[in-house]
Amino acid sequence: MTSRGTGRRRCKAMLDCVSLEKFVNSLRHEDSVVKSVSNPMNAESDSHPRRAMSVTGGLCGILGVVLLCASFVFASGPPTNATPAELTQFGQEHHAGILIGAWLQSVAPVLIAVFAFVLVHLSGAASRVSGWLTFLGISTLMTVSMVEVTFYITAMSADPPGIALVSLKLVNAIQHLYFVVAAPAVFLPLSLILLRSSLLPAAFAYSAMALGVIFFVLGAAYMLTVTLPSAVTAVGAIQALWWLSAATALAIRGARALRVQST
Repeated sequence: MTSRGTGRRRCKAMLDCVSLEKFVNSLRHEDSVVKSVSNPMNAESDSHPRRAMSVTGGLCGILGVVLLCASFVFASGPPTNATPAELTQFGQEHHAGILIGAWLQSVAPVLIAVFAFVLVHLSGAASRVSGWLTFLGISTLMTVSMVEVTFYITAMSADPPGIALVSLKLVNAIQHLYFVVAAPAVFLPLSLILLRSSLLPAAFAYSAMALGVIFFVLGAAYMLTVTLPSAVTAVGAIQALWWLSAATALAIRGARALRVQST
């Protein structure tokens, strides 16, 4: 009886040890899951879908900048201080180029927005306030761009008389919104996201913050000017360089990771 009791106690102790080991392993698993959810860059940054998303998002950003630059090549601006008759003649002579440029300028921001969304997602900021603010900024930027393109198209109409001149005046007014609201609302929160992430080098975060501040300062400085000077509007080209550089860096990083994974 004593040997049987001792054997039972040994079996019970062994079962307790096994149960305790399973419990500890379950706690470790739950802890790893929590860490992966709270910081997706640690747990998922090397996964194939995220690498592919980096490449796809980067290519969207690159293509968006290329289309945006091409839109200005096709749609050259009318002469300065042109009369309504001269504007009508200019529209007739450059009809196809202006409409192609308007189409390109409509599509380009969508692709850049996709790239910005990918940056927010891969940085794990989609559920943070900075991510929401970036989404709001991109939506504002899209709205400003679409309205501007709309007035470029209406400027091509010959009826009613003078609509081309009115449309271009409205375009000049809308350009203020890009500097005061649209660009800062994108670059400032996005810079905060990139500062907390290792997705891109820190230089992109600091340069994005500088761009947001520069655009806002220029917009505030010229708030009493109806038509922004050409030198000010030319500064807008800097943001295209940032998008192109950031998209290229992300695409290269994702492509290298995919190449390493396949070897």
